[in-house]
Amino acid sequence: MSQTVRLTATVTPDDEGWYVARCLQVEVTSQGRTVDEALANLREALELYYEDEPAPEAYEQPIVAPVEIRLSA
Repeated sequence: MSQTVRLTATVTPDDEGWYVARCLQVEVTSQGRTVDEALANLREALELYYEDEPAPEAYEQPIVAPVEIRLSA
């Protein structure tokens, strides 16, 4: 039986020109040369992760918000 779970990912560029995709609900990360490739690789990594973990009943969607800080000069 197939189940669909909605998770949240962030994608950021790294210093070497790749994109890093991170899942916010579980500690799974992947990368790719494009945003789409990074997300596709993360999707595959998460599917492999859940082969060994029980499927979640539900995840609450995290609140994603920008945070501004002041740095001393």
